[in-house]
Amino acid sequence: MKILLMGNPNVGKSVIFSRLTGAHVIASNYPGTTVGYTHGFMKLAEETVEVIDVPGTYTLEPTSEAEEIALRMLDSGDLVINVVDATNLERNLYLSLQLLERDTPVIIALNMWDDTKHRGVHVDLAKLRQLLGVPVIPTVAVTGEGIKELVDNIPRASSPDTPARSHDERWTAIGGIIDQVQHITHRHHTWVERLADASVKPLTGGVIALAALASAFLVVRFIGESLIGYVLDPLFNTLWAPVVLKLSELLGGSGLLHDILIGRIVGGEVNFVESFGLLTSGLYVPFGMVLPYIISFYFVLGLLEDIGYLPRLGVLMDTIMHRLGLHGYAIIPTLLGLGCNVPAVLATRVLESKRERFIAATLISIAVPCVALQAMIFGLVGERGGEYVAIIYGTLFIVWIILGIILNRTVKGFSPEILIEIPPYRLPPWRTMLQKLWMRSRGFLREAVPIILGAILVINILYILGVFDVIANFAAPVVTGLLGLPKEAVTALVIGFLRKDVALGMLAPLALTAEQLVVGSVVLAMSFPCIATFVILLRELGTVNMLKAVGIMISAALITGGILNLIL
Repeated sequence: MKILLMGNPNVGKSVIFSRLTGAHVIASNYPGTTVGYTHGFMKLAEETVEVIDVPGTYTLEPTSEAEEIALRMLDSGDLVINVVDATNLERNLYLSLQLLERDTPVIIALNMWDDTKHRGVHVDLAKLRQLLGVPVIPTVAVTGEGIKELVDNIPRASSPDTPARSHDERWTAIGGIIDQVQHITHRHHTWVERLADASVKPLTGGVIALAALASAFLVVRFIGESLIGYVLDPLFNTLWAPVVLKLSELLGGSGLLHDILIGRIVGGEVNFVESFGLLTSGLYVPFGMVLPYIISFYFVLGLLEDIGYLPRLGVLMDTIMHRLGLHGYAIIPTLLGLGCNVPAVLATRVLESKRERFIAATLISIAVPCVALQAMIFGLVGERGGEYVAIIYGTLFIVWIILGIILNRTVKGFSPEILIEIPPYRLPPWRTMLQKLWMRSRGFLREAVPIILGAILVINILYILGVFDVIANFAAPVVTGLLGLPKEAVTALVIGFLRKDVALGMLAPLALTAEQLVVGSVVLAMSFPCIATFVILLRELGTVNMLKAVGIMISAALITGGILNLIL
C-alpha cells in the first residue's frame, strides 16, 4: 500500500511525514529528473505501508516540473493524505477539490490547527467534513497533536462522488465552503498557551525540559529518601529487627536454614542490606529500598502525564533519541535512572516496541548510575579530585552514546515513530492521581516481590555451595590483568551484583590509586545491575533478552575498563 502526502508548499507536509515514518526515510530523485522526494515506511495496524512525501504543489494543472512529478505520483498512490494549512483554508482548498474529483481515497490533515486559535480563526469541522465528504483531522505537526487521530482515521479515507469542475467553478465552490465553515475574530494568547508553545520549541523547550527534569529528579529523590529515612528504616530497625534477632536465636545463630531465612548477623545487629536472608534482605530490598522510589517515581510520572508535559518532552527529544534507536519518550526512563534503575526500567513500558524497550533498558543498566552509586562515587572518588569523578561520568556518557548507536544498527526490529496526542496543559484531579499511584505501586509489589525473594533464595544456595568463590577465582586473572586491579577487588566486583554502592565501598580498604578507583567505579557501574534491577530486567525483557543484555553489559564493562586501564 502506498500513501501519498500531498499539499501546497510550506504547509507542514514534511513534518507530518517525519512524524509518520521517523528514522526510516529514503531520499531519492524521481526517475529521469532532478526533482527530489522522500519516502519511508510506517505501521498501519499490522501492516507496513509505504509513505511518499510528494513535492509540494498548488494544483494538479502543472506549471512546473515539480508539479508534473506530483501529478505522476498521484497515479501510483493508493490513498492520499492531503495536508492543508488551516490558517489559509481558502487557498489550500483548490488542490483539495481537485483531489476529491479523482477516484483515489482522500483524508485531510488540517494542519497548523494551533495557529487558528491564536489568530482567532474558527473552523466548523463538522460542517467542513460534511461539505467535503471525507475525514478532516486537525493536526499540529510540530508538536504531534492530532497525528495519532490522523493515523487511526486512515482506513476511513474515502473517494466521494465529486463532479469535475473548471477553474472558475472551483473558486466559486471554495467561496461557498469558506462562508459556511469559517469566521474570524481577534484574541490574545493566554499565558498557559504561551507556555505550551514554548515547551516544544528547541531553545525555550530545552530550558523548560532541563528545569522540569531537574525538578522531577529532585522530587523523586526527596520523596524516596524521606520515605526510607523517616518511615521504612525506623519500621525495619525498631519493629522488625528485634523479631529477626529473636528468630535467629531460636535457630541457633547459624546453619543452613538460618542462613537462608536470616542470613548473616554481625555483632548482634541486623544489616538488612548485607545479611541477604529471605526475612531480612528479601523483605528490605523490595519494601525498604525499591518501593519508596517506586512510589515517588510514579507520583512524579503521573503528575507530568496528567498536566500534559510528558508528550511535549517526548516530541522535543524525538530527533535526538532516534539516533540511538529510540523515540523521544525514552528520555524519561533514562533520566529517572539517575535516581533508581528499577523504576527506570519499569518506565520503559512507555515505549511501544520490544526493540526500543530492550535498547533503553540495556543502556540504562549499563550507563546510568543510580543515586546510591553516585553518592559513593562522589564520596570515595571525589576525595581524590573532582577530575576523576568527571572522568567516570564522561566515560559513562560516551558509552551511552556509542553503545546506543551500535545497538540501533544491530538490534533487529521496528522502531515506530512517536504518535501521541498533545493535550492542553491542565491541573489534574488529585483523587485520580492517587488512584493511579496506588494501582501502579500495587502492581509492582505483586510482580516483583515474589521474583526478588526467589532470586535471593537461589543466590543464597549458590553462595552456600561455594559457587561465588569459584567465580571469584575464575575472574581473578581478568581483574588483575585486563583491569589492573588487585585480586582482592574480585570480591567487591562479585558483590556488585547484590548492591553496587556497597561493592564500591568495599574497594576503599584496598589502598587503590585514583586511577584504579576510576576503573573499578566504571566497571561496577557498567556490569551486572543490582539484584533488584536484575529481577526487573528479567520480568520486563524475558529470559533470552535479559541474557543478551547481560552479555552486552559484561563485554562493554570489560572493554571500557581495559581501555581506561591503558589510558590512565
